[in-house]
Amino acid sequence: MSALGSVTIDVEVCKGCELCIDACPPRVLTMSTTVNHFGYRYPELATGCTGCQACQLICPDFVFEVFRAPRPAATSGVGT
Repeated sequence: MSALGSVTIDVEVCKGCELCIDACPPRVLTMSTTVNHFGYRYPELATGCTGCQACQLICPDFVFEVFRAPRPAATSGVGT
């Protein structure tokens, strides 16, 4: 089972380099057709984010904030 995650994207800071698009393992980022105040297209998030942080780690403009849903605690079966 994969982790559930989400990101917020500061679209007004993005300069449209597209590094995040190729770095995203679940391929849930696509470039917008609209532009920000700089005139750059920016990434948009589709469903399926795992919270892996690849976009956040590669982004030179720090536009991503990553959130992960907590995973349920695993039981080891020891002492039961």
